[in-house]
Amino acid sequence: MSTATAQKVARTPMSAGFNRLWTAAIASNLADGIGRTAVPLIATTLTRDPALIAGLSAVTFLPWLLFGIPAGMLLDRVDRRIAMAVANSLRFAVAALLAVLISTDALTIWLLYGCVLLFGLGETVFDNATTTVVPSLVTRDQLDRANGRMQSAEIVVQNFIATPIAGFLFAAAIVLPVWLTGGGFLIAGLLALTIPAAAASAYRKGAAVDGEAAQDRPTFRAVVSFLVHHRFLRTMIILTSITASALAFAQGSVVLLLLQTFSVPAALIGVVTAAVGVGALVGALISSRLVERFGRGRVMFCSMLVSGAGVLCVGVTGNVVFAISSYAVGAFGVAVWNVPWGALRQAIVPNDMLGRAMGIVRTIGWGLTPIATVLGGFVARIDLRLPFVIGGIVVVALTLIAVRLLLSAGTHVPATETATEGTGS
Repeated sequence: MSTATAQKVARTPMSAGFNRLWTAAIASNLADGIGRTAVPLIATTLTRDPALIAGLSAVTFLPWLLFGIPAGMLLDRVDRRIAMAVANSLRFAVAALLAVLISTDALTIWLLYGCVLLFGLGETVFDNATTTVVPSLVTRDQLDRANGRMQSAEIVVQNFIATPIAGFLFAAAIVLPVWLTGGGFLIAGLLALTIPAAAASAYRKGAAVDGEAAQDRPTFRAVVSFLVHHRFLRTMIILTSITASALAFAQGSVVLLLLQTFSVPAALIGVVTAAVGVGALVGALISSRLVERFGRGRVMFCSMLVSGAGVLCVGVTGNVVFAISSYAVGAFGVAVWNVPWGALRQAIVPNDMLGRAMGIVRTIGWGLTPIATVLGGFVARIDLRLPFVIGGIVVVALTLIAVRLLLSAGTHVPATETATEGTGS
């Protein structure tokens, strides 16, 4: 991309519809950040078994294996705004139930597992809808910037606002972060209803009179065929799925690593997470600029290599400062990677099949994560650092093996297209 083009993109404001989606995502990320910090801490009051605690992380991703594809099929057929609102209303109800169980001293580790599973069910719809709505609200040459802004907001809210708050609230009263989580989900669901009608573009394109929608909308078989026969996309999905599993294998018992190996007080877990989030925030903020300057392929290769190296360093040190710094470096690499990879998928996959395609991609990628997380938890019984060593080595090795594939990423972006945004609310 030339300098003139880059400057033009930078001056082009995002649409009002995207800003409304961004606001809803911020509210949902606030709830997610509080919940994801509070749940493992709550679990430590019920058990100290690293395998059981790592299992909670596994259950978080299990809904993507079970419901990722059905959620994608749903989002290609219904108004995505309504789907987002219903999904987060479900998550609010689960948070309220969890708060009641805690208050009545009726919570067990297995009931906590059930609540986390239901949280994840709502997430498969809300997060998938957020991803599929973006291309309808921005132009194609804004995709990297839009994804960078979404990810930056997620990192800032979860790591610098929600996570520290959750740690301190947990120290004050276990139930407080749970109620705040539920409130955030409810607000996000209501805000989703303010997104313009363009958010429903996928099903509206097929909404012809006389029941012609089913003929216009690509079949599920056509979506699968598209993903299978697109060689670059198919190979990248496999690569990223294995990489994500390696990272999940490493990080499943990170709370116990911080509490036991590095003696971090429970009230400061959120602060440590915020420190790690500095790396992720920087990565999300500069990723689109890096793509413009160095090219998508080089950025994706370097970011994957950095993420693996950072995770590996956490596992080989006994110094808490170096471990947290290395974790931040790994988070930087992951954040830089997520922006161009997300934009690539949105640019390559047609919008009328994007919901189902993303459901398939996340089912494959995140569906493997529960297995990897549980395995990492059992390995952590030997040494809490060992999963980081193994996971980091796997990511670095995969990056070096796939160097040619990653460097070719910049050649697979279709010609620029302008998205049409509806004016309705």
